[in-house]
Amino acid sequence: MTMGLRQHIPNLITCGNLVSGCFSILFSFEGMPVAAAVMIFVAGLFDFFDGFTARLLHAHSPIGADLDSLSDVVSFGVAPGFIMYHLMGEGMAEPIWPLGQVSLFACTAFLLPVFSAVRLAKFNVDSRQTTSFIGLPTPPMAIFMASLPLAFWQKGILGQPVLHPYLCLGIVVLFSVLMVCNRPFFSFKMKSLSWRGNELRWVFLGLAVAAFVVFRFVALPFILLGYILLSVLFYRPQHP
Repeated sequence: MTMGLRQHIPNLITCGNLVSGCFSILFSFEGMPVAAAVMIFVAGLFDFFDGFTARLLHAHSPIGADLDSLSDVVSFGVAPGFIMYHLMGEGMAEPIWPLGQVSLFACTAFLLPVFSAVRLAKFNVDSRQTTSFIGLPTPPMAIFMASLPLAFWQKGILGQPVLHPYLCLGIVVLFSVLMVCNRPFFSFKMKSLSWRGNELRWVFLGLAVAAFVVFRFVALPFILLGYILLSVLFYRPQHP
């Protein structure tokens, strides 16, 4: 396999991430929040495998890094913003701050893509984020937003005014701030699979798998909140 062809394979997978995000937005437009949520998870798989493939093939490139960030803005910024916009609308008896048929209040959900773009821009120029993250990464934020319609669907309450609009606003603001804060969050990049040095990661993974097996989609929002709490309360990065 020539070097030129090998370098394009991770970029092709990254484009799968981008297309998945576009489908998520399309499904949100069509009033299909569960399908929109599923496509964010599909985008997450592409996002994992493009980096994995790039490392496997030694095919890192500046273009690949920029393409990855641009795709992430769509899949893990704009797409979850539309999901939250949809959930906000379901919680309103009538539009708050109406502009025609649009609720300007629900448009506050688009703080998510704005802060996602800022988060990704900061990541691209920050050399400290190699073994851990500074600020909440965009994929966990997006997965949290996507987990909400899945949990509501499992409980049979999808389409009902489950979340008060002001609670939705609080969620949007909280996650927007978390993405650009200077708080460290642990990553799952392990130098080895040993317990020592990876205690927090293994504890989280064990609890997450057990919770998902027992509660399925209902567990997903709490798993993501658990990741945030463990990072904020217990994670202290070790500097060489």
